[in-house]
Amino acid sequence: MFVAAANSNPMMMIVLVVIMVVMMYFSMVRAPKKQQEKRKEMMNSLKKGDTVVTVGGLYGVIDSVDPKKNTIVLDSNGVYLTFSAQAVGHVDKRAAAPKAAATTADDAKVDAPKADDAKADDAKADDK
Repeated sequence: MFVAAANSNPMMMIVLVVIMVVMMYFSMVRAPKKQQEKRKEMMNSLKKGDTVVTVGGLYGVIDSVDPKKNTIVLDSNGVYLTFSAQAVGHVDKRAAAPKAAATTADDAKVDAPKADDAKADDAKADDK
């Protein structure tokens, strides 16, 4: 269909070539740039307490980050290892904010008695 149209009109052939070039640009240039920006954002947001996986497959928790040297210290089961920040493959879990952790702990304390009360109510109902 396109070949027949291109043979009959040279302008159509030029339009098809331009469309192909635009498609190649978006698939070969634009996508890697977005991935690079995403990785750079991840590197800039690394902080103490994040669980990460290195490109070599080592799981660890970030103990410290040195932006001047571009290095991180990982705690892997009590063994502290220094890596280039570029060695981080991906962040497995983000460190919880201290305030949010305290809030969830308080919520758990409040929810626990409610569960005990429900069990006690069930036991009373069974006794009757």
